[in-house]
Amino acid sequence: MTSADPGTAGPAAAEPVATSEDGFLGGRLRLRQPIAGHRAGHDAILLAAATAAHAGDRVVEFGTGVGTAGLALAHRVAGLDLVLVEIEPRLAALAEHNAAANRIDAHLVVLDVAAGAAAHVAAGLAPDGADVVLMNPPFNHPARHRGSPDAARRTAHVANPTTLECWVHAARRTLRPGGVLSLIWRADGLGDVLATLGRGFGDIGVIPVYGRPQAPAIRVLVQAVKGSRAPLQIHPPLILNGDDRRPTAQARAVLDGEQILPVSLGSG
Repeated sequence: MTSADPGTAGPAAAEPVATSEDGFLGGRLRLRQPIAGHRAGHDAILLAAATAAHAGDRVVEFGTGVGTAGLALAHRVAGLDLVLVEIEPRLAALAEHNAAANRIDAHLVVLDVAAGAAAHVAAGLAPDGADVVLMNPPFNHPARHRGSPDAARRTAHVANPTTLECWVHAARRTLRPGGVLSLIWRADGLGDVLATLGRGFGDIGVIPVYGRPQAPAIRVLVQAVKGSRAPLQIHPPLILNGDDRRPTAQARAVLDGEQILPVSLGSG
C-alpha cells in the first residue's frame, strides 16, 4: 500500500513524502515509511528483541527513524514511558503517525543526538532520567560504504569518526545509574564499541549475528549497564539464514516477535 503522506501535525510538519505501509512482527505492527531513502529492516527488530524493559520504564530511542525499534519494544512491553528521538522532521512525523496508528503512547522529539547537553535538556531529556536507551546509530564506515545520493539515507547509514562516541556519551548522560544501553553495530566494529563502553559502562553483553553459517558475523547486539563493573558476557549467536539460505526457525521467531533474544541485564 502506497500513498503520499503529508506527515502529521506536531514535531514534524514537512513536505509530503511518498510512503508505503509495511508489516513487522508478523504483521501485528504496521508502519508507514518512505518508499525512497532509509527504510526499516531486520536491524531495528533485532534491537527491540534484545532490549529488556518493564512497564513504567522510561525508554528513549535515539535515531528512531519511523519508530520501528521503539514501537516494536512497546508492542511487546505495555506501559512504557516511550520517547522517540529523530533528527529528520519527515521521519519524526511518520514515527508520530505510526505510534498513533498502532495505539502506542510515545513522545516525539526532533533532535540531533550529537547535540550538546543543553539541547537535550531543552528537549525534555534530562540527565539520569531514563531506564533504557536503545539505538541503531549510523554505523557504516565512510571509506568502505558507497554513500547514497539521498541525504537522509546517507545520514541514517554512514558514520563519521565521532558518531559512536557521541551517541554513547549522550546515552550515558541520559541514563540513570544502573540503566541499560542497548545498541546494534556492525560486527567488525565491536572493538570500537567495547572501547567506547569502557568509559562508564559494565556488565556488557554481546550477541553476534550471522547472516549464514560458516560466515563471519555481520552485526553485534550489545547491551551495557551504566556504572556497573560486572564482566563482559558473550551470549549464544543468532544465525539469520541456514545453508539453504532460508531463515532459521529462531530468526523467524525473533523477527515475528514470538521470541526475545537471551540478554538479561539491568532492568531486564
